[in-house]
Amino acid sequence: MKAMCSVFVITMLVAALTLFVSFTARAETGADLSAVEALGWRVGCQLWSFNRFTFMEAIDKTASIGLKYAEAFPGQRLSADLPEDVKFEHTMSEEHRQLAQQKLKEAGVTLLCYGVVGLSANEEEARKVFDFAKAMGIETIVSEPARNNLEFVDKLAGEYGINVAIHNHPKPSLYWDYKVAVEALEGRSERLGVCADTGHWVRSGLDSVEAVKALDGRLISFHIKDLNEAGKRDAHDVIWGTGVVDMKAILAEVIRQKVKNPVFSIEYEHNWDNNVPDIAACVAYLNKAVTELASEASAAK
Repeated sequence: MKAMCSVFVITMLVAALTLFVSFTARAETGADLSAVEALGWRVGCQLWSFNRFTFMEAIDKTASIGLKYAEAFPGQRLSADLPEDVKFEHTMSEEHRQLAQQKLKEAGVTLLCYGVVGLSANEEEARKVFDFAKAMGIETIVSEPARNNLEFVDKLAGEYGINVAIHNHPKPSLYWDYKVAVEALEGRSERLGVCADTGHWVRSGLDSVEAVKALDGRLISFHIKDLNEAGKRDAHDVIWGTGVVDMKAILAEVIRQKVKNPVFSIEYEHNWDNNVPDIAACVAYLNKAVTELASEASAAK
């Protein structure tokens, strides 16, 4: 009888320990975004952060951080179980699209954005991107369309009910200077706006805070970054709040503008093989900074 009791006690202890370890693991990977979510902000990963992995693996990595949103890019290998030439892109087959949707559902991750992707002046080609976005439930296409093509892009955005956010790659790309986007978007519908890449502005020698201020009313999403150096194209990402980008001032400006449901896609272009811990630290900084800004605003009343 004593032996049976001992076995029972040991079994219960093992079960309790297993439960504790499981709970601890979930607690460590679960992102606290309570302050951010209170503002209606959506935070996820731009899957380019995991471009050395497949789409399926990238979604798992996003979910492991506790993030519920993602932005996909065209050309990522879909799955290690499929041939290398099977990519996540708007020309993928219906079968492969359904596999991607199934993975997103299983992981509890919603695909909000897709880009950076070209939008051709050729209507048939442009519609392929919009049709894909519609089928996938994507809210925003991130692109760098030619300025003389914006009227056509605006028309399709309104027809499909999908946003188009102009992205800024570093100088000398078309929209490297935010002033170009400000001018190009004059008179366009609210469906057209900006995907603000804070790191690329700094690489181009621009002030990212001034850029965000100038784009008041046009901010839809962010490829949000902090960098180790300013004015250098080869500068690399660092954990938010430790680099040269004034992240807190950017967040304060987004709050001041009352941007409606913005998407913050974390595009972490460093430590490529193991950047999940860095991204998790960025998420922790984001929630802490927003909490502090809310506290400061409350104290100022």
